[in-house]
Amino acid sequence: MTNASDIVGSFAKGLQVLECFGADHPRLSITDVARMTGLDRATARRCLLTLHGLGYAGYDGKFFTLTPKVLRLGMGALAALPLPQIVQPWLDQLSEKIGQSCSVSILDGTEIVYMARAAQRRVMSIGLMPGSRLPAHCTSMGRVLLAALPETEARAVVAASDLTPRTVRSLHDPAEIMAEIARVRAQGHAVIDQEIELGLVSLAVPILDARGRVVAALNTGMAALHATPEALHGTYLPALLKVQDGLRRVLA
Repeated sequence: MTNASDIVGSFAKGLQVLECFGADHPRLSITDVARMTGLDRATARRCLLTLHGLGYAGYDGKFFTLTPKVLRLGMGALAALPLPQIVQPWLDQLSEKIGQSCSVSILDGTEIVYMARAAQRRVMSIGLMPGSRLPAHCTSMGRVLLAALPETEARAVVAASDLTPRTVRSLHDPAEIMAEIARVRAQGHAVIDQEIELGLVSLAVPILDARGRVVAALNTGMAALHATPEALHGTYLPALLKVQDGLRRVLA
């Protein structure tokens, strides 16, 4: 356990400020950051101006935005992890075989984080790439990863999630989401039918290591016009399970 005396408070506050930025909050004022972090305004201002001075944030006199330089932090961390390097060749081969985009992600709080991707075509209105984040509760990979958790932990993640419906098909009742997670746990895979975006269906399976522990999730997604949820099982599930089996043999 880390001792409190070993923690650099100013560095921790700076990370808090960085975490405020996201797809829903790309431009933030000092007041916004102070409110979101609970820091006083003077501290929020110093953190933001430090990011600006080091080139990690732009500033127009009122609003701050992150610059591409901040990607060095996330991409460096991804590159240091062995999982993306191991799964990428498998993803490339799977994507080529089934003619659809394929991805691998891990769970981080209430979101999934894309670790690797092989894209055949753009299947969502937003561009997906390593480092992209999506809500866990309404994505196929997210439900696979939540199903791998003890039920109490999965329930806590769902309770902490923003359950605002993304589409008219999105499950937003915690009990219904937990019931679907239980179904995924029992059947070993997850299918999402236009819950994250209208017109998109996806199928996911867990990635297991040699000890049978779930370390990530693997999915494929496509336009609903090209495959019904029922057709996903017969057409694409065998291919995903074959990759699942192969990765289990190589992941120590």
